[in-house]
Amino acid sequence: MTTPHPPVPPAGSPQNDPAPTSGAGTPTGAGSGRSGYLYRKVALHLADHPDQILKVGEITRAIGAPSSGAVFEVLKKMAAAGHATHHRAPHRFQITQAGIDAAGALPPAAPRTRSSGSAGGRQSRPAPVPRPNGTLYHPRRLGKGWDVEELRRLRTQQVPVLLYGPPGTGKTAMVEAAFPDLLTVAGTGDTVVDDFLGSYNPVPGGGYEFVHGPLVTAMRGGRVLLVDDATLIPPRVLAVLYPAMDGRGTVTIPAHGNETVQAVDGFYIVAGHNPGVHGAVLTEALASRFTVHLHVTTDWDLARQLGVPRPVVAAAIDLNADLAAGKTVWAPQLRELLGFVKVRDQLGMSAALANLAGIAPEDARDDVTAALSRHTGTPITALALGKR
Repeated sequence: MTTPHPPVPPAGSPQNDPAPTSGAGTPTGAGSGRSGYLYRKVALHLADHPDQILKVGEITRAIGAPSSGAVFEVLKKMAAAGHATHHRAPHRFQITQAGIDAAGALPPAAPRTRSSGSAGGRQSRPAPVPRPNGTLYHPRRLGKGWDVEELRRLRTQQVPVLLYGPPGTGKTAMVEAAFPDLLTVAGTGDTVVDDFLGSYNPVPGGGYEFVHGPLVTAMRGGRVLLVDDATLIPPRVLAVLYPAMDGRGTVTIPAHGNETVQAVDGFYIVAGHNPGVHGAVLTEALASRFTVHLHVTTDWDLARQLGVPRPVVAAAIDLNADLAAGKTVWAPQLRELLGFVKVRDQLGMSAALANLAGIAPEDARDDVTAALSRHTGTPITALALGKR
């Protein structure tokens, strides 16, 4: 988000030096054979540091450019195109998602890598992955690679994964991005065996026909089944999954003449679990069926990259620390923070802050309001209609 613009420093100050010009008064590099090269280097450097707000001098030194003025001109062009946000006093820039997408289409000026933090050295950041609803999922680190790639690799090795973490951290989004052939069962306390295996449904003209459920469809089609909120499902119902997950790879459908279904290659089960949600029970029988238990938390750097203001992210981080310590009962996750951005873009910052406080459960609302007020310096009350 672009910060409010304070008075611009006078010409000649370090923050507002004009770009060096050639004899014709054109910024150095502009119109020359190197202008596109410099633009690529600047854009790719910003794309490799999406969570950072960088000063012009920092960028100039990092890419080895001879002129900070020329870099500044490039950055202003990026900001005008919506590819970067321009923060002032001093001049600093951060790439936007549009800028990341545009940089991905540029021919590389140098190898585009980011530190992986693994023994393997440095790896390129993968492009965002489309989800079925058209939104983009931004892959995150997992082991020596990226979560989407690693989930696909675990599928080929038939290593089942249980994802756990607070609601709204991106568990379902990650699975949807990894597996385009996904089927989902949304678990509740009312989920029954028929929701997995199928049931008889009425047909026009009278009578009934048996419609196979998502578990059977996934087994026969070699597809992935996500059991979302699995720990809300009664354990006796979840037991229908176990023979499909072990070496047998089969299920029997008592309601359809004890029909036996055999899984084909590619069939895979992933489950999601929200610890602490009322009614959630992670039984030993369920936990033992999943070889990998993956904790999914909110990616704060991604939240900033996607436009969530830093003070709001800081408030969310504090609230999540309080949640972990048992000092509050709710904290906003990535889902709520992205909703904040949408509300801000439509109704303004004050309304977005008020709405973020208002969506908190009543017994956590004071905690959320206090944290947001402390970090933003803005008095906040829950969003409500005003007088006519």
